Amino acid sequence: MNVTADHASAYIRGIGCNRGQFLLQTVQVFFVGLIIGMERNVLPTMAAHFGVDSHAFFFLASFVISFGLVKGALNFVAGGLSDRIGRKRVLLLGWIAGIPIPILIFFAPNWWWIIGANVFLGFNQAFTWTMTVTSQIDLSANHQRGLAVGINEAMGYIAVGAAGLATGYLAVLYGPRWSLLLFGLVVIALALVLLLWIKDTIHWVRAEHIQQEAATPAAVPAQSMFSTFLQVSFQDRTYRALCQGGVTNKIADTLVWVLFPLFFKFHGLGIIYIGWITGVYAMVWGLCQFWTGHLADHIGRKPPVLLGFALLSAGLAGTALVNHFAAWMVTAALMGLGMALLYPNLIAAMSDIAPAMQRGRILGTYRYWRDTGYAIGGVILGLVAQWSDKILPAIWLTAGIVALSGLWIAFAVKETHPRSI
Repeated sequence: MNVTADHASAYIRGIGCNRGQFLLQTVQVFFVGLIIGMERNVLPTMAAHFGVDSHAFFFLASFVISFGLVKGALNFVAGGLSDRIGRKRVLLLGWIAGIPIPILIFFAPNWWWIIGANVFLGFNQAFTWTMTVTSQIDLSANHQRGLAVGINEAMGYIAVGAAGLATGYLAVLYGPRWSLLLFGLVVIALALVLLLWIKDTIHWVRAEHIQQEAATPAAVPAQSMFSTFLQVSFQDRTYRALCQGGVTNKIADTLVWVLFPLFFKFHGLGIIYIGWITGVYAMVWGLCQFWTGHLADHIGRKPPVLLGFALLSAGLAGTALVNHFAAWMVTAALMGLGMALLYPNLIAAMSDIAPAMQRGRILGTYRYWRDTGYAIGGVILGLVAQWSDKILPAIWLTAGIVALSGLWIAFAVKETHPRSI
């Protein structure tokens, strides 16, 4: 369906006037977060169930490497594809791709099956999470984009933390395989049912495009996907700096996903205590995004992004320095707060300067680099931990990478959002 000038007024942007559809997308991203969150605690700590030695750090990281490579590449595909066929169809494809994940984990005779399951997880997360955040930006007014991204990422990462806690308890009671199988299939079934009430937000995008054309008749023609990829990745100073910031925060998240559970296990903590530490990190990250995105709509994107990188680096360093459950809970919360400040506002900054009809592919390119950070982080941190036979050097390396990334953005990025709104 094409939106003409006569019908553009029917697709008014704004969270309030689209609250029903916005809420449905919010519930969708909660389900998306539950799927990735169910792996966060159980799989690394129980890798021995799948034949992985506790010090085979690089082989353990391989399941995140496969996830990052697939999710990064398909983020870019999802953005361009959604500009052509619509957001809802891509969202549906993502949920269909999620069905094999819990089934493969349940029947896995070895870790290679887990790596295969995470190929499907990358497909699922690329198409579903990309579409929910893109759709919520589509529905929002220009001055609400930070709030929209904040709500999306908040609900997603609250779900990540909640799923890590819930599956930790379920794994103790019923075993890791049964808990992940039933948890995963129930979540996917609920998400597919919810799709029946979701409208495709591509109509709002076309209406916005018509309005932009009316305001700026001499607009620059849309670029090809490859040209967009080159511009965003390498040619534009601001896009390039924001993309490397996305890579860096996923390197940090890879550390939490893969090596933190083992680090705490080596310090004598059980799966439930580990679930609380990683869960607090994800839930603080999630909950605080309700206000950090909205904050950036008023004071600009750059201040919260820079503060976020500083707090994340400090939290990582603190984790390496302390040696007690309560202290690790505090450093996890500090890391979560840092993520909450930087994470939604990096993508909001990208959306500030992205033309409406190219938004899907531009955000897709950013998300390609950001989530390829999982693969980059898996390789780098897995090799460092394997080489040293310790996890502590990987934590210090990550803290340094995060600090340097924040400095890059400080010097390379100008404010993308007016502070006077």
